Amino acid sequence: MINKNLINPGSIAVIGGSEDLSKPGGKVLMNIMRSNFAGELFVVNPKTDQVQGVKSYHSPDVLPDVDLAIIAIAAKYCPETVEVLARKKKTRAFIILSAGFSETGEEGELLEKKIVDVINETNSCLIGPNCIGFLNHNYSGVFTEPVPVIDSHGVDFVSGSGATAVYIMESGITKGLTFSSVFSVGNSAQTGVEDILQYLDETYEPGVSSKIKLLYLESVKKPQLLLKHSRSLINKGARIAAIKAGSSEAGSRAAASHTGALSSPDSAVDALFRKAGIIRCYGREDLAIVASVLRFSLPRGKNIAIVTHAGGPAVMLTDTLEEGGFCLPPLEGPAADALLKKLYPGSSVHNPVDFLATGTADQLGAILDACENDFDQIDAMVVIFGSPGLFPVFDVYSLLDEKMRTCRKPIYPVLPSGITAKNEIKEFVSKKNVYFQDEVLFGKALAKVMNTGKPVDTVNTKNMKVSDAVRKFIKESRSGYLNPEGVGSLLDFAGIPRVREELAVNMKEAERCAAKTGYPLVMKVVGPLHKSDVGGVALNVRGIEGVKTQFNRMMEIEGCTAVLFQPMVSGLELFAGVKKEGNFGHMLFFGLGGIYIEVLKDITSELIPINETEANKMIRRLKSYALIKGVRGKTGVDEEVLAGILLKLSDLIISVPEIVEMDLNPLLGKANSIYAVDARIKIEK
Repeated sequence: MINKNLINPGSIAVIGGSEDLSKPGGKVLMNIMRSNFAGELFVVNPKTDQVQGVKSYHSPDVLPDVDLAIIAIAAKYCPETVEVLARKKKTRAFIILSAGFSETGEEGELLEKKIVDVINETNSCLIGPNCIGFLNHNYSGVFTEPVPVIDSHGVDFVSGSGATAVYIMESGITKGLTFSSVFSVGNSAQTGVEDILQYLDETYEPGVSSKIKLLYLESVKKPQLLLKHSRSLINKGARIAAIKAGSSEAGSRAAASHTGALSSPDSAVDALFRKAGIIRCYGREDLAIVASVLRFSLPRGKNIAIVTHAGGPAVMLTDTLEEGGFCLPPLEGPAADALLKKLYPGSSVHNPVDFLATGTADQLGAILDACENDFDQIDAMVVIFGSPGLFPVFDVYSLLDEKMRTCRKPIYPVLPSGITAKNEIKEFVSKKNVYFQDEVLFGKALAKVMNTGKPVDTVNTKNMKVSDAVRKFIKESRSGYLNPEGVGSLLDFAGIPRVREELAVNMKEAERCAAKTGYPLVMKVVGPLHKSDVGGVALNVRGIEGVKTQFNRMMEIEGCTAVLFQPMVSGLELFAGVKKEGNFGHMLFFGLGGIYIEVLKDITSELIPINETEANKMIRRLKSYALIKGVRGKTGVDEEVLAGILLKLSDLIISVPEIVEMDLNPLLGKANSIYAVDARIKIEK
């Protein structure tokens, strides 16, 4: 748990402090001193009485009482050191920089457990081990560089990887990004990313706390905690952007070997971030650029004006913005004509506004004033302005700084000349500005920010009342796949329409089932999970001789226990399914059904429970949504009925959480009806 001893300690002891600045214990001590820490500072080093001008004690036993210990000694000595400090010196916060714990194997894991047991027993806080440390406006308890500029309105950054934290800070700092705090949790032995997010939420003060939170995760150990506090923070006015690494199989292995963490299934992470309103990023530059976008007020709409003196970057940005759902409305009429007269011949004000390589600061000011005051359709401006190195552009960047502060509409600066205009950019950043170097990366980041939805706070709350019969059935069933009767009972309980079914185990029953079902009919093998793969489905069977032939053939299929009869029905083949995904809980999937689910993999998903809005979005996010809507004269599927089925599935799982896997494949959809044709349900007691 995060406590005041970590955030604002009155005293700090660096265990393993050193004169050698190439060692963590030396560098962290120097960084604390340079950050003008206001409290008492101690060092423990058995070989000397003074380190970097700070009094050194030869053992933790002889230290005065101390609020925070930053430990940079070999892993094998850490448990004993923590024991002494926590129990004898009233130390209630620990940052363990040392590696050699759970990330290395069983022996290291035992060392880590001993430390955590003492930390928890003494109601203390632990950051790490195997981390770079922590910093805020009170002190810089990290052993790395760069140490960012601390700004109360900067970014709160929480990282599961120390090295990644350093690289992301470097990327952001060079673009003018400042930081309010940086937490590197390392192995997250006691305190993980989710716990720190909880602290940031519970201490959040609108107008005082940083509004931007950045996360780098290699595992999601507490998804519900992450969901709860992300939603809460965003609803209070903050924004959160996050990288979840380890989405591929190889990436998952890398994450596990790096921090002793297990990677979470990527589809569940996507669904969790979507429900929480977290902006998902996939790389260091991506995260840093999104954070920079969040430093600006967001446009009220998606109409953008591009202002440039270089045609190529403007074209690339135009393509990127339009792909992201933005518009570049033309600038026309008397105001456009008046603006054009203020520019050099050959300039264009159509949008992008191109005022040529020789354009001046005054001309840029005239363009920005016009976009601000004369063109109401414009919601935001992007200025692309570099330099070929022929003359300084200080005046242009000074004008840009002024307009960014005074215009109501946001102005995003893309300054590509990191070498030829490095001095001008340095001055621009010194005025507490951020900038973007690449127009395409900026455009993608802006689209990502604008297209990430708000947190989903409401859920579908119909709360099916589980009948005694259903509960008795679940209680008496064994773990595993349910038989067809059990599947049908649960679908009926949920109110999910299904095609009428008859079951036969011998030829006499088969003849009766065929007569009752009517022709044409469908016959399906019962037993094997993948019926099509074993030839266990016969369509359009039209007579008793066909019934006998198919029945005899299917009963010889390995694993067959019976044959299912259904009337032959038609419609668009859809799929809906449920899978319990570890500690994320149940996930609901939807897409095209039949064999297309494996071929096209056009699937959407959400974490259960869902509400009506989420159900509709699941349907409309499909790439093949046009088929559901109806295309080229073909009737579509009733979306209201379809969304209702997704909601019923969500309710069913809430009511019967023993269901761990469920497939409705296919669901046959028509304009006014949807039926489950084939289903399987697996329960786990």
